[in-house]
Amino acid sequence: MIAELGTVLGVWAHPDDEAYLSGGLMALARDAGSRVVCVTATRGELGTPDPVAWPPDRLAAERTVEMARCLEILGVTEHHWLGYRDGECARVAPSEAVDRISELIDDVRPDTVLTFGPDGITGHQDHRTVCAWTTKAFDRAAPRGSRLRYAALSGPRVHRWKDLGDSLGIYLPGYPVITPADRLAIDLELDADTVARKVRALQAQTTQTAGLIATMGVQRYTAWVREESFAVV
Repeated sequence: MIAELGTVLGVWAHPDDEAYLSGGLMALARDAGSRVVCVTATRGELGTPDPVAWPPDRLAAERTVEMARCLEILGVTEHHWLGYRDGECARVAPSEAVDRISELIDDVRPDTVLTFGPDGITGHQDHRTVCAWTTKAFDRAAPRGSRLRYAALSGPRVHRWKDLGDSLGIYLPGYPVITPADRLAIDLELDADTVARKVRALQAQTTQTAGLIATMGVQRYTAWVREESFAVV
Protein backbone atom coordinates (compact mmCIF):
# COMPACT_ATOMS: atom_id res chain seq x y z
CA MET A 1 0.00 0.00 0.00
CA ILE A 2 2.81 2.44 0.84
CA ALA A 3 4.37 2.10 -2.59
CA GLU A 4 1.00 2.92 -4.15
CA LEU A 5 1.11 6.38 -2.56
CA GLY A 6 3.78 7.42 -5.05
CA THR A 7 5.31 10.84 -4.48
CA VAL A 8 4.06 12.20 -1.16
CA LEU A 9 3.68 15.86 -0.21
CA GLY A 10 2.77 16.66 3.39
CA VAL A 11 1.61 20.14 4.41
CA TRP A 12 1.56 20.89 8.13
CA ALA A 13 1.33 23.82 10.54
CA HIS A 14 4.13 23.33 13.10
CA PRO A 15 7.28 21.25 13.51
CA ASP A 16 6.31 17.86 14.99
CA ASP A 17 2.87 17.77 13.29
CA GLU A 18 4.46 15.84 10.44
CA ALA A 19 6.14 13.31 12.74
CA TYR A 20 3.16 12.69 15.00
CA LEU A 21 0.68 12.28 12.16
CA SER A 22 2.78 10.77 9.37
CA GLY A 23 6.28 9.95 10.64
CA GLY A 24 5.93 6.24 10.09
CA LEU A 25 4.30 6.66 6.71
CA MET A 26 7.07 9.01 5.55
CA ALA A 27 9.79 6.62 6.71
CA LEU A 28 8.15 3.65 5.00
CA ALA A 29 7.63 5.64 1.80
CA ARG A 30 11.27 6.67 1.72
CA ASP A 31 12.35 3.07 2.37
CA ALA A 32 10.19 2.06 -0.61
CA GLY A 33 12.05 4.54 -2.81
CA SER A 34 9.31 7.16 -3.00
CA ARG A 35 9.91 10.89 -3.00
CA VAL A 36 8.62 12.59 0.15
CA VAL A 37 8.40 16.36 0.51
CA CYS A 38 7.41 18.10 3.74
CA VAL A 39 6.04 21.65 4.08
CA THR A 40 5.73 23.46 7.41
CA ALA A 41 3.81 26.72 7.75
CA THR A 42 5.40 28.05 10.97
CA ARG A 43 8.44 27.37 13.13
CA GLY A 44 6.30 26.71 16.20
CA GLU A 45 7.78 29.59 18.18
CA LEU A 46 4.89 29.66 20.66
CA GLY A 47 5.12 25.96 21.48
CA THR A 48 6.26 26.20 25.09
CA PRO A 49 4.72 26.53 28.55
CA ASP A 50 7.77 28.62 29.55
CA PRO A 51 8.10 31.63 27.21
CA VAL A 52 10.61 33.25 29.58
CA ALA A 53 13.11 30.43 29.10
CA TRP A 54 12.07 30.01 25.47
CA PRO A 55 11.22 33.39 23.94
CA PRO A 56 9.79 33.07 20.41
CA ASP A 57 12.99 33.82 18.46
CA ARG A 58 15.06 31.40 20.50
CA LEU A 59 12.47 28.65 20.32
CA ALA A 60 12.02 29.13 16.56
CA ALA A 61 15.77 28.73 16.04
CA GLU A 62 15.88 25.61 18.22
CA ARG A 63 12.89 24.02 16.57
CA THR A 64 14.41 24.64 13.14
CA VAL A 65 17.40 22.54 14.16
CA GLU A 66 15.20 19.91 15.78
CA MET A 67 13.10 19.64 12.63
CA ALA A 68 16.15 18.97 10.49
CA ARG A 69 17.26 16.18 12.85
CA CYS A 70 13.77 14.67 12.87
CA LEU A 71 13.47 14.57 9.10
CA GLU A 72 16.98 13.14 8.74
CA ILE A 73 15.96 10.20 10.92
CA LEU A 74 12.88 9.64 8.77
CA GLY A 75 14.94 9.85 5.58
CA VAL A 76 13.17 12.97 4.30
CA THR A 77 15.56 15.30 2.49
CA GLU A 78 13.13 17.84 0.98
CA HIS A 79 11.59 20.38 3.32
CA HIS A 80 10.06 23.84 2.84
CA TRP A 81 9.18 26.49 5.43
CA LEU A 82 6.34 28.85 4.56
CA GLY A 83 7.58 31.29 7.20
CA TYR A 84 4.30 32.29 8.80
CA ARG A 85 3.99 33.13 12.50
CA ASP A 86 2.85 30.50 14.95
CA GLY A 87 -0.74 31.08 16.01
CA GLU A 88 -1.38 33.60 13.23
CA CYS A 89 -2.08 31.48 10.16
CA ALA A 90 -5.68 32.68 10.09
CA ARG A 91 -4.38 36.24 9.66
CA VAL A 92 -2.49 35.37 6.48
CA ALA A 93 -4.20 36.36 3.24
CA PRO A 94 -5.61 33.02 2.02
CA SER A 95 -4.78 33.85 -1.58
CA GLU A 96 -1.09 34.24 -0.72
CA ALA A 97 -0.83 30.95 1.17
CA VAL A 98 -2.86 29.06 -1.44
CA ASP A 99 -0.65 30.47 -4.20
CA ARG A 100 2.50 29.30 -2.44
CA ILE A 101 1.20 25.80 -1.79
CA SER A 102 -0.12 25.60 -5.34
CA GLU A 103 3.36 26.43 -6.62
CA LEU A 104 4.83 23.64 -4.52
CA ILE A 105 2.23 21.18 -5.78
CA ASP A 106 2.96 22.23 -9.33
CA ASP A 107 6.68 21.74 -8.73
CA VAL A 108 6.51 18.44 -6.83
CA ARG A 109 3.65 16.87 -8.84
CA PRO A 110 2.62 14.64 -5.93
CA ASP A 111 0.55 11.51 -6.24
CA THR A 112 -0.61 11.88 -2.63
CA VAL A 113 -1.04 15.04 -0.57
CA LEU A 114 -1.34 14.70 3.20
CA THR A 115 -2.60 17.40 5.57
CA PHE A 116 -5.03 18.02 8.40
CA GLY A 117 -8.74 17.57 7.99
CA PRO A 118 -11.10 20.51 8.61
CA ASP A 119 -11.14 19.57 12.31
CA GLY A 120 -7.36 20.02 12.54
CA ILE A 121 -7.19 16.86 14.71
CA THR A 122 -6.93 18.93 17.91
CA GLY A 123 -9.08 21.85 16.80
CA HIS A 124 -6.06 24.20 16.64
CA GLN A 125 -6.82 27.19 14.40
CA ASP A 126 -3.47 26.94 12.58
CA HIS A 127 -4.19 23.29 11.77
CA ARG A 128 -7.65 24.06 10.42
CA THR A 129 -6.32 26.99 8.39
CA VAL A 130 -3.58 24.87 6.81
CA CYS A 131 -6.23 22.33 5.83
CA ALA A 132 -8.25 25.04 4.08
CA TRP A 133 -5.19 26.37 2.22
CA THR A 134 -4.02 22.93 1.15
CA THR A 135 -7.46 21.81 0.00
CA LYS A 136 -7.85 24.88 -2.20
CA ALA A 137 -4.32 24.50 -3.56
CA PHE A 138 -4.93 20.81 -4.29
CA ASP A 139 -8.13 21.61 -6.18
CA ARG A 140 -6.27 24.19 -8.20
CA ALA A 141 -2.94 22.57 -8.94
CA ALA A 142 -2.88 18.83 -8.23
CA PRO A 143 -2.14 16.51 -11.14
CA ARG A 144 -5.00 14.43 -12.50
CA GLY A 145 -5.35 11.22 -10.54
CA SER A 146 -3.61 12.48 -7.40
CA ARG A 147 -5.17 11.96 -3.97
CA LEU A 148 -5.79 14.29 -1.04
CA ARG A 149 -5.84 12.60 2.35
CA TYR A 150 -6.79 14.14 5.69
CA ALA A 151 -5.17 13.07 8.97
CA ALA A 152 -7.83 11.31 11.02
CA LEU A 153 -8.49 9.48 14.27
CA SER A 154 -10.35 6.19 14.39
CA GLY A 155 -12.92 5.40 17.06
CA PRO A 156 -10.88 2.64 18.74
CA ARG A 157 -7.82 4.88 18.96
CA VAL A 158 -9.77 7.79 20.45
CA HIS A 159 -11.41 5.58 23.06
CA ARG A 160 -8.18 3.78 23.91
CA TRP A 161 -6.34 7.02 24.66
CA LYS A 162 -9.19 9.23 25.90
CA ASP A 163 -7.93 9.48 29.47
CA LEU A 164 -4.46 10.46 28.30
CA GLY A 165 -5.80 13.07 25.88
CA ASP A 166 -7.97 14.55 28.61
CA SER A 167 -5.11 14.67 31.11
CA LEU A 168 -2.74 16.36 28.68
CA GLY A 169 -5.28 18.86 27.39
CA ILE A 170 -4.41 18.01 23.79
CA TYR A 171 -7.84 18.71 22.34
CA LEU A 172 -10.01 21.79 22.36
CA PRO A 173 -13.59 21.36 23.66
CA GLY A 174 -15.63 19.22 21.28
CA TYR A 175 -12.60 17.42 19.90
CA PRO A 176 -11.34 14.98 18.75
CA VAL A 177 -13.59 14.10 15.85
CA ILE A 178 -13.89 10.37 15.18
CA THR A 179 -13.62 9.23 11.57
CA PRO A 180 -15.68 6.12 10.69
CA ALA A 181 -13.66 3.10 9.62
CA ASP A 182 -15.19 3.07 6.14
CA ARG A 183 -13.74 6.53 5.43
CA LEU A 184 -10.16 5.62 6.30
CA ALA A 185 -8.07 5.29 3.16
CA ILE A 186 -4.91 4.69 5.21
CA ASP A 187 -4.97 2.98 8.60
CA LEU A 188 -1.51 1.96 9.71
CA GLU A 189 -0.32 0.13 12.79
CA LEU A 190 3.43 0.58 12.52
CA ASP A 191 5.76 -2.39 12.87
CA ALA A 192 8.23 -2.40 15.76
CA ASP A 193 11.19 -1.08 13.77
CA THR A 194 9.22 1.72 12.12
CA VAL A 195 7.56 2.94 15.29
CA ALA A 196 10.93 2.91 17.06
CA ARG A 197 12.30 5.07 14.26
CA LYS A 198 9.31 7.38 14.56
CA VAL A 199 9.93 7.73 18.28
CA ARG A 200 13.59 8.60 17.64
CA ALA A 201 12.42 11.27 15.19
CA LEU A 202 10.04 12.68 17.77
CA GLN A 203 12.74 12.56 20.44
CA ALA A 204 14.84 14.74 18.13
CA GLN A 205 12.20 17.44 18.65
CA THR A 206 13.34 17.68 22.25
CA THR A 207 11.65 20.92 23.23
CA GLN A 208 8.29 19.37 22.42
CA THR A 209 8.64 15.76 23.49
CA ALA A 210 11.25 15.31 26.23
CA GLY A 211 8.95 16.13 29.13
CA LEU A 212 6.06 14.10 27.76
CA ILE A 213 8.20 11.02 27.09
CA ALA A 214 9.72 11.28 30.57
CA THR A 215 6.23 11.42 32.09
CA MET A 216 4.71 8.63 29.98
CA GLY A 217 7.74 6.39 29.65
CA VAL A 218 9.09 5.31 26.27
CA GLN A 219 7.02 2.11 26.10
CA ARG A 220 3.67 3.83 26.62
CA TYR A 221 4.64 6.74 24.39
CA THR A 222 5.59 4.29 21.64
CA ALA A 223 2.21 2.59 21.88
CA TRP A 224 0.50 5.99 21.74
CA VAL A 225 2.17 7.02 18.45
CA ARG A 226 2.02 3.61 16.74
CA GLU A 227 -1.10 4.30 14.64
CA GLU A 228 -1.46 6.69 11.70
CA SER A 229 -4.70 7.16 9.80
CA PHE A 230 -5.86 9.28 6.87
CA ALA A 231 -9.37 9.76 5.56
CA VAL A 232 -10.73 9.84 2.05
CA VAL A 233 -11.65 13.38 1.04
